[in-house]
Amino acid sequence: MNLGLAPGEDNEAFWRRVAAVSADWLEGRGAAVRDAVLLLPFAQQIAPARRAWLAHGGWQPRITTSRSLASALGPTALAAPDQLSGDAAIDAFTADRLLAEQSWVQPLKRSSPRDYRVALARLVDTAHALARAAAQVPPIERLAFMDTARQRLAALDAGPGLLERALAQVALAWVASDERRPPTDTLFALRPSAWIWLRAGGPDPLAQALLAGDVPALCLNADLDLDQAWAGFTPAARVEEAVAPDFETLAQQTATAVVQHLNAGRRPVALLAQDRVVIRRVRALLARQGVPMHDETGWTLATTPAAAALMALLRAALAGGAVDDWLAWLKSALATGWDAEGLAGLESRCRRFGWRQAAQLDAATLPPAGGAAWQRARRQLEPLAGGARTLGGWLAAMSQALSGLTPLAEVEGGEALLETLWISRNPWAGSAHEAALAQTRLRPDEFLAWVDDTLEAAQFEPTEEAGAVEVVITPLARAMLRPFGAVVLPGADAATLGPVNPQAGLLADADAAALGLPSLAERREAEGFSFAQLLRAPVLTLLRCAFAGAEPLPASPLLERLAGAAARSGQGLHEWRDGRELLTPPGQPQHRAAADADGRLPAALSASAIDALRNCPYQFFSRVLLGLREADELEQEPDKRDYGTWLHAVLKRFHEARGGGDDDAALRAAAEAELAWLDAADFLPFSAAFERLRPLYLAWLVEAEAGGQRFAAGEVDRDCQPFDAPLDALTLRGRIDRIDDAAGKTWLLDYKTGDAKGLKEKLAAPLEDTQLATYALLMGAEPGLQAAYLVLDDGKGIALLPHADVSNTALALRGGLQADLMAVRDGAPLPALGEGKVCDYCEARGLCRKDDWV
Repeated sequence: MNLGLAPGEDNEAFWRRVAAVSADWLEGRGAAVRDAVLLLPFAQQIAPARRAWLAHGGWQPRITTSRSLASALGPTALAAPDQLSGDAAIDAFTADRLLAEQSWVQPLKRSSPRDYRVALARLVDTAHALARAAAQVPPIERLAFMDTARQRLAALDAGPGLLERALAQVALAWVASDERRPPTDTLFALRPSAWIWLRAGGPDPLAQALLAGDVPALCLNADLDLDQAWAGFTPAARVEEAVAPDFETLAQQTATAVVQHLNAGRRPVALLAQDRVVIRRVRALLARQGVPMHDETGWTLATTPAAAALMALLRAALAGGAVDDWLAWLKSALATGWDAEGLAGLESRCRRFGWRQAAQLDAATLPPAGGAAWQRARRQLEPLAGGARTLGGWLAAMSQALSGLTPLAEVEGGEALLETLWISRNPWAGSAHEAALAQTRLRPDEFLAWVDDTLEAAQFEPTEEAGAVEVVITPLARAMLRPFGAVVLPGADAATLGPVNPQAGLLADADAAALGLPSLAERREAEGFSFAQLLRAPVLTLLRCAFAGAEPLPASPLLERLAGAAARSGQGLHEWRDGRELLTPPGQPQHRAAADADGRLPAALSASAIDALRNCPYQFFSRVLLGLREADELEQEPDKRDYGTWLHAVLKRFHEARGGGDDDAALRAAAEAELAWLDAADFLPFSAAFERLRPLYLAWLVEAEAGGQRFAAGEVDRDCQPFDAPLDALTLRGRIDRIDDAAGKTWLLDYKTGDAKGLKEKLAAPLEDTQLATYALLMGAEPGLQAAYLVLDDGKGIALLPHADVSNTALALRGGLQADLMAVRDGAPLPALGEGKVCDYCEARGLCRKDDWV
């Protein structure tokens, strides 16, 4: 019997029609209503169905779902070792044991552990799907189902995909070897007075099998043909749509649509979680407005604070000892109550010296508070040190490492995490869980990957506050036939609504369909049926994005079919209107910033501080007088600056250890010694650059030494007081890259790894150069002093770019600095210049507000 759309009928009226039609049919068949069973697609539909029967009066049938009914009729038997448990994490370990004796899969396990884990996951997915399909078959037909499945897989023994078919045969044998009766077998033994099945969202093989028995049966087909939705009349639903230009606008429009429905008295509002990223943003926007919400979908357990804190702890202990991993867990929700000052000092020291690996840290070299924090952190993770152990051993060690920290149960998501990882419960004796805990041995990286995968696969549903719920976040299928005042669906685009992912298992679509698994076409059709059911709601608001990044994003095919059906009947979809008022705040232009240093001067100057003063006085104010710095990232990839720092150390080590032997071997040894504390893989591009540079540098060195030039010192720290009173106490400090002697003259060299063009332009106007002039000041600006940039370019060779008159330039620099610093001392403002390329990379741009200047 078809229960299509009726003019003016909402969901409440639909359920009253279901009750009336079912009661009349039962009465006509002489079947007792109280002994009949009404099967619904989802448990969320039970409440409105019962209200409708209550309004109809008299006895009610047993209103339930097939899963709930099977659970009520008897418990599910526990899985024994090597049996399919239904728990993906447990079954992955069981599958690994099943494949241990299969020689054909071992090459994959040895050559690519990652691909092998993927194969295990697909094997488990296929086994679960086959078990579900077998459970939907009447018991007397199950052997025939298994024989058909074997014949189907055996017929595919040739051609490509041999490994997948072999794994699929293992999955089928795994399912067939399980002698336990599926819980659904109790349904086939049940003898109600009648079966009534409400079909909505596509076919249900189990319900169809139950109705095919010898008990009176009625199928109420509520599925709607989307292309005929407007045939003959206008549905009760007001369908409105809107297109947003970008993600943030889509989220804001979605939240606005929900609030507009609530203000209009439409309660509750269904917010469909078709696009989970958008929903997370919308949820945050609605929470700011204090809207009571209930989330039926939850989110990935791995995104909860408890999971993030636990993974940070495990990565610190098992992932190679990166300092960023240690700092992440030391600042996580698990480490609350630790010495904050000690942690701050520890992090500051790591960033200052660029320590990226925990092996570089020594508690004795740290400040007392930081050293104590580091020692406590290492002791906390000692239980996790060591090699491979059983899964049970790893979980026990993890529990021990968590002791003394903030209890996981007190962190959001902690209780669900403890349950998911079997920490808060004892394994069942003789069960598949106990076998996995005792028999599965994992290396540290494998245990870390298992925890990560397990948390990614698990869902977390937060505890909702008591009170009336105004917004229900739910999947598309579960919104069917529920008494919502309005439905809001963000993501009605071609990438989000309509496409169906292929099967996750090992079977091709045709094979899956032949074995009773839902095919791609059937799942696509089911989503179309679910979407069409939304027309029973009073108002349906469809929102979508016009672009995915820079690419145009068309409307969903389902939305286009709906619009086409409306157009054929002379109707159309309504335009959703944003009821918010557009407020344009008055502009607040800013005048050019100028800082008042209040006569303060630093105790010491460096070449970079002098550069800042000459580039932009406001930059000097923020960097030098206020001491503001952007915190460096510890785990960023090496850049050209890191290469330059490394190259300075290599050349210093090479020249200081040089003893007249093989220079090429000595330079290689110096490079390898300085590479010991770096990640060789990350540094590989720069190592290759050095290999090109090395012969070029040695050739230049031979030529320079033939002209009488000799290395004297490298990385020389110098300081002096070059200024006259009252600035005579101000110290100038710096580090000279290299000092050479050449025929009685002193050469000051500054290494550069960049292009020589910019340096030549700077030296063409000597008074614009700061670096070499500062070097000269540090050496007293003696007459006859020589200075140059030594360009170490692996592509164009070595170039020595001398400064024409560095001593006089240094004296001019000193005079200019004396005047500028005296002006600052006397209270002159430090204005922001806002000129040239300096502003493009200045971290103080947000302070001077250049972009808002008048």
